[in-house]
Amino acid sequence: MALVEIRNLTKRFRKGDEVITPLEGVDLDVEPGDFISLMGPSGTGKSTLLNLVSGIDRPDSGTITVEGVEITKLSRGQLADWRSANLGYIFQTHNLVPVLTAYENVELPALLLPISAAERRKRVELALEAVGLTDRADHYPRQLSGGQEQRVGIARAIVAHPTVVVADEPTGSLDASTSEQIQVLLKRLNTELKITMLMVTHDPQVASIASRRLHLDRGQFIEADRPAAHAVTGA
Repeated sequence: MALVEIRNLTKRFRKGDEVITPLEGVDLDVEPGDFISLMGPSGTGKSTLLNLVSGIDRPDSGTITVEGVEITKLSRGQLADWRSANLGYIFQTHNLVPVLTAYENVELPALLLPISAAERRKRVELALEAVGLTDRADHYPRQLSGGQEQRVGIARAIVAHPTVVVADEPTGSLDASTSEQIQVLLKRLNTELKITMLMVTHDPQVASIASRRLHLDRGQFIEADRPAAHAVTGA
């Protein structure tokens, strides 16, 4: 059984009198330890898919099952609890709280978990170590570079030991050199810590670090490294 199973997923939006359907009949399996990149033109549903997988949005039809839990059946409260324990989200803009230190920003998701203060401290320290920012724990966002801020955001995404991490253009606001550093970090977290990742990017170089690369083409997710017969249906 796949870690994430998406079946016949459809999402529609209404814009005035027009109905926009960025995703229609999408099927996708994500295996444990997968690192999947999603590419394609703007407006084709890539970020929408991330929001559905993370439980931020709901589909019009179809199912999403994560580690045996059909999240499309959960109530709003149940989804919030599930997301806290199982989902890490890396944003393009770091979304750090400016009045909190790097340590405190990383700690935020862990505060929602039923764990002891000692376990929470251990998780935060390990997350900061994983992204190479142990020596910046007491720094505020304004005292960090853009790359360091993104590392804090990544540490925050992994501190709860999530089942899956979704990343929406994680290098989109960074310069080329810093982007390369973040790419190396994401790849290392996947290969060494076995973190399952689903990433949207417009940059072919960033997409190339993933072990599976999907491209939205004429209403289908085409898997770049497999024959056309293994295309993943979507829209």
